[in-house]
Amino acid sequence: MTGMVMTAEFWVAVAFVIFAAIVWKVGGFGMMTKGLDGRAKRIRHELDEAKRLREEAAAVLADFKRRRAEAEKDAERIVAEAHEEAKRIDAEGHARLEDYITRRTRSAEQKIAQAETQAAAQVRAAAADAAVKVSEMLLRERLQGQAAQDLVKASLGDVKTRLQA
Repeated sequence: MTGMVMTAEFWVAVAFVIFAAIVWKVGGFGMMTKGLDGRAKRIRHELDEAKRLREEAAAVLADFKRRRAEAEKDAERIVAEAHEEAKRIDAEGHARLEDYITRRTRSAEQKIAQAETQAAAQVRAAAADAAVKVSEMLLRERLQGQAAQDLVKASLGDVKTRLQA
């Protein structure tokens, strides 16, 4: 046993036991446990704060996803409305074009009918004038005297008014 008392390991063990007894007597273990408990409490508080922040971030992310989905739906709705508006404007433009073409066609047809009527009137007037002149020449050649002249004038006026009517 004396051999064991003289070894360094023995004296280190004795010193450790004495040190541990002094620390225990002074209350050092209580301070160490208080320090460790305080550190554990701070870590627990930090973990709770991290959990709260993570939940808050998840809520913000969910809100942004919801807003993005709403924005996409709104964009799709706006695009659909724009397509409908474009179709409506296109149909309205076609209707206006058809109406314009119809009006222009009707106007052209009226002008053509008016020109035909006017041309027919001019042809009748020219034919009446020619008939009057031919009749006048024939009657002058065949009839002689004042009675012939009066008859020719009266007949020509009558023929002229009838042909023009």
